[in-house]
Amino acid sequence: MHRPNVIGDWREYEDDHEGVRVRIHSFKKGDVPPEGRDSDARKLKYFSFRVTVENRAEEWFLIELKRRHIDVRVGEDGDSAFIDYNSKEIEGFKLYPLRRATATFYAAAPARDLDVVDIQVRMSIDDELSAPHVWVGGADVPEPPTSTSAKAGRAKGSLADEVSKFLEGQGAASGEAPGD
Repeated sequence: MHRPNVIGDWREYEDDHEGVRVRIHSFKKGDVPPEGRDSDARKLKYFSFRVTVENRAEEWFLIELKRRHIDVRVGEDGDSAFIDYNSKEIEGFKLYPLRRATATFYAAAPARDLDVVDIQVRMSIDDELSAPHVWVGGADVPEPPTSTSAKAGRAKGSLADEVSKFLEGQGAASGEAPGD
């Protein structure tokens, strides 16, 4: 079973993009774009998050990370969040080895739904869409400490540990063996 990442975790890409990893971090409730509120977001609570892409390979990659590559869902029902046009995107950037690039996205949703946030990223690497990866978190949920280890955010009692246990329970309830 594929487990979602927790906001703050790094996710390694495989296959053709080996050496590229991505992370969603710095989730902030109440962070409005410097250009101001969009009229489509009135009566909604703004929040922001950062997406950092790192190249650990020996070659460069052309990356693009725009609003259309991000899907943000909030609340228990997974309603779509508004992603502001004033987000700071990455467009046609050559990401050289041992370098990082970061984009800041501003979104808005009803304040009551910000306890549960799912963010899916499917960026373009070398002009082809990467596999989508999902991060989970929410307002007032602390990020795990940064680490290159895949188990860094899965300490006993952490949000990642709770999510993993929940998903294992869902798999068991549907008749799947854990890890399928």
